[in-house]
Parts: sequence; C-alpha cells; structure tokens
Amino acid sequence: MQPRIPRQSAGEQGGRRPEGTDLDDRFSAELASAVSGARRRAVRDGDRQIDTAHLLHSLLECDAEARALLGDGPRIARLLGYLVQRSIGYGLRWQSSVEDSGAVPVVPGVAGFSPLAAAAMEAACARAARRGVARACGVDLLAALVADPQARAVEVLARAAVEPHTVLARVESHFEPTP
Repeated sequence: MQPRIPRQSAGEQGGRRPEGTDLDDRFSAELASAVSGARRRAVRDGDRQIDTAHLLHSLLECDAEARALLGDGPRIARLLGYLVQRSIGYGLRWQSSVEDSGAVPVVPGVAGFSPLAAAAMEAACARAARRGVARACGVDLLAALVADPQARAVEVLARAAVEPHTVLARVESHFEPTP
C-alpha cells in the first residue's frame, strides 16, 4: 500500500523546499522546516495524514519563539514527553481515523494533511496577513493549532496541563506593539 502523505522532493530533504513553492511563499523558514518535519514524522510513524499533533511536535522542535510561548521548562519537557509517547504508541487509536472536528470546512488542495491541520495552516497564513506580513511564522501556526478544541494538538496540550486559552493570550500579547 502506498502512503497517502506525499513524498518529499530532493529539495525538501534538508528542511527547505525548492524556491518558488507555496511553502517558501507563505511560510517563514522556521515554519517551512516545521511542516517538513511533521511530514517526516507522520511517514515514519505510519500515520495516514499529517495532523495537528505532528505539526505541534515539529513546531516545538523547530521554533524557539513558539516553544517559549507554551510555558516554562518543566511544562515543555512534559509536553514533549506526551508527544514522544504519542509517536511510540499513545496515538495508535488515531492512526485509523481522520482528524476532523466537523467545525471547519475542508481546505482543498492540501494533500496529506488532516482537515484540521490544513485549516490550521490556512489560519496561520490569514493571521500573518492580518498583521501585514507576507509569511506566516511558527507563532501564527501555534495560535491556529490551539484555536479548535477538537484538534489533537489541543488534546496533547491538555494532557500536559497547558491551557490553550492561555497560549492564545500569550500569542496575542506577543504581537502587541511595545510602547
């Protein structure tokens, strides 16, 4: 059986996509690296699609700014522990299902991503556009990941005692202009 997640091109292997592709146009270098990492993680774990937990896990590894908004060192360690457990068995109940809360419309043209993961990536780009920047960053994706209470990323955060509303408030204050 062929994997449903698109294979990476040779240009993606180092965490960067070839110039002129959508990720280069819409995502910062850190966010493009996190998305590529999530793709590799999903393939390695044998998952059918890249979901919000894959994105969260890779975002924590690739983006220090997003990681800092999640809390202190022990909280991050606990969160990473849950994400690692998920990749070695904790998430087996998710492997045969598609992550979809039914609350978001399906985003067409994002092959290999769960509906919620695709919607989160689109929401990250929309957040960046509202701020007047061309490329979404990891903090934009973090805010989008915590926005849907049905997302697997939110479930993992809850298990690590990280409150999504608190994370969203930190993201909002992160982007406020300093006097």
